[in-house]
Amino acid sequence: MRLDKFLKVSRLIKRRTIANEACDAGRVLVNGKTAKASQSVKEGDVIEIQFGTRTVKAEVLDVQETVRKEEAKELYRYL
Repeated sequence: MRLDKFLKVSRLIKRRTIANEACDAGRVLVNGKTAKASQSVKEGDVIEIQFGTRTVKAEVLDVQETVRKEEAKELYRYL
């Protein structure tokens, strides 16, 4: 699954366009490397997102095309 879509489906970032902009600005890292929005994400990857002064680090536990809001938190685990 594309990185920007995973960020939206997992609700780490609310909208796909914002996920694209964050990737373009270099604020999203996958396994320690700057990632493009089109990069593929799989289980076990570590995603790091910089929101201003705060940084969120999460490990991908599952990849699904669609998921209900209540189940979105089961797709990742905070580190």
